[in-house]
Amino acid sequence: MIDDLLKDARQRMEKSVDSTRGEFSSVRTGRATPHLLDRITVDYYGAMTPLAQMANVSTTDARTLTVTPYDKGVMGNIEKAILESDVGLTPSNDGNVIRLNVPDLTEERRKELVKVVNGVAEDGRIAIRNVRRDVMADLRDLKKDGETGADDEHRAEAALQKLTDETIGEIDSLLKGKEEEILEV
Repeated sequence: MIDDLLKDARQRMEKSVDSTRGEFSSVRTGRATPHLLDRITVDYYGAMTPLAQMANVSTTDARTLTVTPYDKGVMGNIEKAILESDVGLTPSNDGNVIRLNVPDLTEERRKELVKVVNGVAEDGRIAIRNVRRDVMADLRDLKKDGETGADDEHRAEAALQKLTDETIGEIDSLLKGKEEEILEV
């Protein structure tokens, strides 16, 4: 039973790391990549819909993104969503395609983006600590119900803490790499 709890904790923590990695990929680093627009949702006839489900997002060169909507009637909504997002890009619309020029990052914008990725990393750490808290409660319940002994519970808690530290270390190393990528001139 304890092994199942630890295995479940490992899987849930890995999902948190993968989620954090995905969030990092949507933060701008000075190069045009379609992942920059992953977090943008657009009001599509009253429903908030991810941009990727409404349009084809592609790179035409290292500094330009193109957004080609499947429904030309929502171009204004897409433009508005991009302007209101935190990506810091200004769309230009020619009636068929929305172009986004990715300018060089200023020093001030780089510092803002570092703050954004630090926030994303902290959210990932919080998710991991929440998994640890839930599994610790389950371990205490097992002990209270008499399904396991105190020694087994302490060993499992130590293993869980080690797993938590390793997983948070993974997020910290991802954060360090992303910060270097953002600050690279």
